[in-house]
Amino acid sequence: MYPEKRIKAAVIIIGNEILSGRISDSNLHYISQKLSEKGIYVEEARIIPDKRSYIIDAVLFLSKTYDYVLTTGGIGPTHDDITTESVAAAFDKKILLNNEAKQALINYYKTTSLNDARLKMACLPEGSILIPNPISGAPGFIINNVYVMAGVPAIMQAMLMNILPLLKQGDQIISETLTIVGGESKIAQTLSNIQLVHPNIDIGSYPRLENNQHIVAIVFRGTDTQKIKTALEITKTAFEKLDVKILN
Repeated sequence: MYPEKRIKAAVIIIGNEILSGRISDSNLHYISQKLSEKGIYVEEARIIPDKRSYIIDAVLFLSKTYDYVLTTGGIGPTHDDITTESVAAAFDKKILLNNEAKQALINYYKTTSLNDARLKMACLPEGSILIPNPISGAPGFIINNVYVMAGVPAIMQAMLMNILPLLKQGDQIISETLTIVGGESKIAQTLSNIQLVHPNIDIGSYPRLENNQHIVAIVFRGTDTQKIKTALEITKTAFEKLDVKILN
C-alpha cells in the first residue's frame, strides 16, 4: 500500500499518569506532525506504564522494526523515572555518569554541588549521544536508533527540534481531503476498489457528526502529487454516480 523506501518511525509514550487519565498526552500529536513534515511516517505508537519489562520489550521490538524510535517520559530525578535504566538494559549497556550531561546541569543550576537526584539525570547509557535541553538543563539521549526525550511537552518539543536535523529527510508527504455528507456504508465498497487501484496512496475514511449530519472526510496521503490528484478525481466521479453530496 505504501512506497517501499519510505522512512518509518514508532513512538513510545511512557507514563503511569497517561494511562490513569490524570494527564492527557499531547506529545504524540506533536511528534507525528513534525515527523510527517520531515517525510517520515509514524507507523506505530504505544502508551506504556513506568515498568521496566514493558519499556525493554517495546524498545527492543520497535528498534528492530522501524528506522527511528522516539520515546517520551520517565527521565526525571525521582524513583519512578526508570526509562534511562530500562533503555540501557534493553541494549545491554552500563549506566555511567556522563560528564557532558553533568556540565549541562551545573550550567543550568549554577552550582557544582549537585545532589543525588540531579546527578541521576546525568547518568546515561554508555555510548549515548546527548539531546540538548535548553528548558531545564537535563538532557535526553540517543542510543542506536532510539531517541529518549522528556515527557513534559515544552521540554520534549525543544528536544525534538534538536533531533529533527539528525534524521533522514524522506519524500514530502502530501495530503488532500475530500469531504462528503452521508454515512460510510454507502461509499465503503467504492473506496475499497479505488484503494486497490492506487496501492501507493493511503486512503482513509474519517467520520464525524456535525450539526446532526453525518460527515465523512476522505483523506488521500502519499508522496506523488499527480497520483493523489488522480485518485481524488476518480473518487469524486464515483461518488457523483452514487449521488453522494460532496462538500469540497
